[in-house]
Amino acid sequence: MKKTIIYIVVALALTAITVYQLKKNKETTVNRVYQYDKEQPINVQAITLKLESVKNDVSYTGTFEPNKETRVSAEIQGKINSVLVDVGSTVRKGQALIQLDNSLLKLQLQSIEIQIEGLEADVKRYTVLANADAIQGVQLEKSVLALKSAKVQKATLMEQIGKTTITAPFSGIVTAKLSEEGAFAAPGIPLLQITDISSLKFTVNIPEQEINQFETNQQYVLSADAYPEISLSGKVIMTGSKANMGNSFPVQFSVNNTDDLKIKAGMFGNVLPTAIGMKDENEKKLIIPASSIVGTNIQPQVYLVKNGKVRLQNITTSNRFQNKVQVSSGLSEGDVIISNGFINLFDGANVSISK
Repeated sequence: MKKTIIYIVVALALTAITVYQLKKNKETTVNRVYQYDKEQPINVQAITLKLESVKNDVSYTGTFEPNKETRVSAEIQGKINSVLVDVGSTVRKGQALIQLDNSLLKLQLQSIEIQIEGLEADVKRYTVLANADAIQGVQLEKSVLALKSAKVQKATLMEQIGKTTITAPFSGIVTAKLSEEGAFAAPGIPLLQITDISSLKFTVNIPEQEINQFETNQQYVLSADAYPEISLSGKVIMTGSKANMGNSFPVQFSVNNTDDLKIKAGMFGNVLPTAIGMKDENEKKLIIPASSIVGTNIQPQVYLVKNGKVRLQNITTSNRFQNKVQVSSGLSEGDVIISNGFINLFDGANVSISK
C-alpha cells in the first residue's frame, strides 16, 4: 500500500513538471516570434509629382536591307563567252552583263533565212502559175504554209539569240560574281547578284508595350551607326502581325539612300520613336518612374500618400520612356506616391517618408 502511494506521488510530480516545462516553452516561443504591428509606420521613399517636358531620347536599333536584290541566271544553257561586269560595278536596267556563246544559233538563223528566201520565191512563182491555172492551188497553199513555218522558226531563233545576252533586271550594284568566262550556264544556276540600294528597308523589333509609338505611313528620323551625322527620313510601311520569341514586333521603314549611296545594306542604324512634324514634343506631361507601378498591366496602380497613410490608386498610362511612364489619368501634379520600400506595404498602411 505504501509503495502504491509512492508511485502515485511520483507520477503526479512528473506530470506537474512536464506541464510546467511545456508552459514555459510556449511562453519562450511566443516571445521569440515577431508580432507585426499594423499601426506602426513603415519606412518608405516617396516623390512629389510635377509636370515635366518630355524629350524622348530612346532609339531602337535595326538593320538596313536592300530594296531589291536578285541573283541573275540564264534562261537558256550555253558556254559563257564573257562577263562584262565585276563586283562593285554599277549597272543600269537592261544593261548587258554576260554574253553566252550563240555561234550555233546564228548559223541556224542563217540557214532559216536562206529557206525563207527560197520559199518567198516559190510563193511568188506559184502565185503567178496558179492565177494562170498552170498548177493546182494546193501547191501554192503548201508553199505559203512552209513560208509561215520558216518565219516562226526564225523568230524562235532570234528570241534564243537574244537570251544569250543576259541583262540587268533593274538598276543596282553587282554584289556577287558567281561564275567566270568559260563556265557553263544553265537555267536556275546563279551567275551574278545585283543589289539595289538607291532605296532601303530598315527593320526594327519593338516591344509590344511600345509599338503604339509607330504609325503606318508616318515619317520618322533614322541614322546609320557608320554615319551618325546623316539624318534620314523613314516611312513606316509595315508593322508585324505576329510577335517573335522575345514578344517583340517587327516594324519596317522605307528609306531613300543618299545621292552617293553611303548607306549600305547590312549596316546597323537607329530610329527615334517621335514622328516628324509632331507638335507636342515639348508639352509638359506627368511622368512617374516605372518602378513605382504595382498591380497588373491591365490595371496599373500606385501607392498614393495622404495624411501619413497610403492607398492604392488606379492609374492609366500611355507612353513609356525607358524607365519612365507617362500617366494620362489617375494622378495630378503635387500628388505624393511611393517610389521605394514596398515590403510589408498594404492599402491603408501608416508610412514614414525617408528624406
